[in-house]
Amino acid sequence: MPTTTLQPVLAAIDVGTNAVRLELARTDPDGSLETLHQERDPIRPGEGVFASGVMPKETADRLLSTLRRYAALCRRHKARVRAVATSAMRDARNREEIVQRVRDEAGLNLEVVSGKEEARLICLGVLHRKPPHTRSLLVDIGGGSTEVAIATGERPDELWSLPLGSVRLTEMFDAGGKVTPKQLRLMRSYVEEQMRKAIPERLANLPRVALGSSGTINAVVGYAASEGTAHVSLRQLTGAVETLAELTPERRRKRFDPRRADIIVAGATILERVARHLGVESVTAVNRGLRDGLLVDLLYRQDETREDHTLADAALAMGRRLFFDEKHARQVASLALTLFDELAALHNLPLSCRPYLEAAALLHDVGNAVSYERHHKHTYYLIHNGDIPGLADRERELVARVARYHRRSPPELNHSGMEGLSAPEARLVRKLATLLRVADSLDRSHHQPVKELRAVNGRDAVSLHFKARQPVDLELWNVERETALFRRVFNKRLTVHISR
Repeated sequence: MPTTTLQPVLAAIDVGTNAVRLELARTDPDGSLETLHQERDPIRPGEGVFASGVMPKETADRLLSTLRRYAALCRRHKARVRAVATSAMRDARNREEIVQRVRDEAGLNLEVVSGKEEARLICLGVLHRKPPHTRSLLVDIGGGSTEVAIATGERPDELWSLPLGSVRLTEMFDAGGKVTPKQLRLMRSYVEEQMRKAIPERLANLPRVALGSSGTINAVVGYAASEGTAHVSLRQLTGAVETLAELTPERRRKRFDPRRADIIVAGATILERVARHLGVESVTAVNRGLRDGLLVDLLYRQDETREDHTLADAALAMGRRLFFDEKHARQVASLALTLFDELAALHNLPLSCRPYLEAAALLHDVGNAVSYERHHKHTYYLIHNGDIPGLADRERELVARVARYHRRSPPELNHSGMEGLSAPEARLVRKLATLLRVADSLDRSHHQPVKELRAVNGRDAVSLHFKARQPVDLELWNVERETALFRRVFNKRLTVHISR
């Protein structure tokens, strides 16, 4: 009988505000994910963070104890892991210290993801394998933040992350015990104000039903919905908020898990106001979310043949916010990717690096939004501190470094801008930045004179062959300036051949 090769185990670790969760899964032959093991520890990593801005040592110790156990399970299964932390860790001033402890004591790389990346992952988890033209509206209410996404298929069109969460709102308005009519009125007003600031009212062509993907939403919908259903109307939500606020804390604890009971009024208030602001008719609870998105993201990352334009779309969205020259950015990205693809045997980088080059090429000039002078350094700062869905913290740092080196000082290993990179990261940045510099030189005029570029990797030299639709004197002069760096990095000469 033929032997079946087992697919690798994937592991998702989610450090939320209320709890820490682990899920281990393996792909089935049909490409779906089969859960092997799940754990949830309600250790409240966000306890006190929103009030003090710091995660207390006792909470950090509880978190480390849990993550050490999760890491041991992942090692036992030889799993490929992605571990992320969300709102509470984003707000904690001591997050770097905790991330370092997790690395040292548990052997895990814990990413503190941005709000938009969290929204993207939730979108991916809830909408995995959704028909490609289906429009969806998602809402996820965590302990510290609320994520809203509009998507087509499983691909997000718009992502928002708001500092509204059931724990955060409970702490702000002291709503864990008895909730007075005045407290409820203030909470509703606050949520409405935050929604108006972040998301336009009555967005066009929105689905009339929102999908709600968090534990808080499932609990609220379970309470408010008619028996045997998993969806609630806006009217039912409004009634549920007022009923929950009128209940004594003791009665709420009889109906919900004690830790959920303390924050349920705030969670229900957020859901009701979000639904009202978006103009939806009802909310349907779903049992998928961030953890599922982490697993799907891992699944997609190990498939190097899969085309995913999510990161490029996010880079373009950031560029447009900063009023970049989109025609130039797209031309440079196209030329850079042509060089990457046709010189694969020369640079010897994995295909997984290709999206980094594309994002860096699209964003290389965004520093002009601050000032043309030293704009490469402003570009680094904007990308380094940007909210770019699809990039983990370290990946965003690599993209920022590649974009920073598109001009001026070359990416030499001893340059100050290369500090803090491991040897493999420095080699990656050096190679990608060199390709980007050549691509940028080929559109120095910003008029896109170059078309049909081919790169031929010869024995002693790389030959660039292209057709020009107009004079390219400026481009040729700039490419010539990059030939010395190209030779140092790739140990080959660079020649240019033009045809009209």
